[in-house]
Amino acid sequence: MALPPGSFGLPLIGDTINFLQDAQFAKKRHQQYGPIFKSSIFGQPTVFMSGQEANLFVLSNDNQYFVATWPASTRALLGPLSLSLQTGANHQNRRKLLYQAFGPRALVGYVGAMENITQRYLDKWAKMETMTWYPELRNYTFDVAAKLLVGIDNGSETALGHNFETWCYGLFSIALDLPWTRFGKAKKGRKLLLAELENIIRDRQQGTPSGNDALSLLISARDDEGNSLSLDELKDQVLLLLFAGHDTLTSAIATFCLLLAQNPDVMAKVRAEQQQFPATEPLTLEQLKQMTYLEQVMREVLRLVPPVAVIFRTAINACEFGGYEIPKGWSVLSGITQTHQDSQLYPEPDRFDPERFSSERSAKPFSYVPFGGGLRECLGKEFARLEMKLFAAKIVRELEWELLPDQDLNLIAVPTPRPRDGLRVKFRRTTMK
Repeated sequence: MALPPGSFGLPLIGDTINFLQDAQFAKKRHQQYGPIFKSSIFGQPTVFMSGQEANLFVLSNDNQYFVATWPASTRALLGPLSLSLQTGANHQNRRKLLYQAFGPRALVGYVGAMENITQRYLDKWAKMETMTWYPELRNYTFDVAAKLLVGIDNGSETALGHNFETWCYGLFSIALDLPWTRFGKAKKGRKLLLAELENIIRDRQQGTPSGNDALSLLISARDDEGNSLSLDELKDQVLLLLFAGHDTLTSAIATFCLLLAQNPDVMAKVRAEQQQFPATEPLTLEQLKQMTYLEQVMREVLRLVPPVAVIFRTAINACEFGGYEIPKGWSVLSGITQTHQDSQLYPEPDRFDPERFSSERSAKPFSYVPFGGGLRECLGKEFARLEMKLFAAKIVRELEWELLPDQDLNLIAVPTPRPRDGLRVKFRRTTMK
């Protein structure tokens, strides 16, 4: 059986640089070769696939044909014990244990602190009037993650926050371990992060777990055999949770802010829905569930600009898709962005149209996958949805914002989509009561 069409690019580095720098890399090649093509990135022969059937094939064959994989830089920086690098029964066991920090009971306990941090930032932004928003949104999501996952206040202003930024910057890079490379700096950042996390964990283990953050829940958690997480595993898992609760969420929230500024009709409808809820009372999970139009907006934000663009896998057995062979050992990337741009699934796919989610049409399985799917669907999915929705509800009640002129709003794709010039905006308080 033939290999997919395509080119391996340059010797050794293949198409890695193009992949990292060109947000349209996969789209251009899909237009050239069709729904499946071969390339070489991060030193590995790689099959790129796109579409609902590709996602269905990849996500429903975990552990049979595929296992989760990441580029070498990501694997090294996440750490060997990270849930994202576990496979098979071990992955399922650890996932079940970590889920305790993201179940319904845990989420209810997070709402109050999440709202308090959001309010603090809204008050600060109202006073600033104009600013570059994306770095502020990164600080906001890290403060929420640090408080709810690790129990630290103002996390973005701590050593943990500064080292985390350095570490994040190298996650998807060429794994060249030299002091001046992005990867080399990130590796040093990881060491410093682990030292910080070890101090936090030891303090918590010696004290009385508060139960109000994920770390306390994980320290107390036991698997089916009654075993707790080791110190080293706690460090790797908490680092993963901080990343999952920060980078992708910042991207999603920034995209929401950008798209609402560009679509005042949608902004008006979101505001009109918020008029139904008492602005002076704390938000509750029950209220958030009743915001049906805001839910449609969030779904459309994640369709149009999914924070994670592709699903990474490695073929553990040779298999066939679309009439082509996928050899054992090759990397496989199934495109989330490309699927969400499929005009057969989403008419006028480039248009921001929350109404497309106004009815629960019987969507094809794996046609909407902003959080992945199958056995490895994003563990923090409901945490992310809660934070996005709470942030959105509060900001449209309290602030109006407009985009400043003369800025580049094109998105940098890696590691997560963000406006090239950082999203420069002007704020004013709303007249909404």
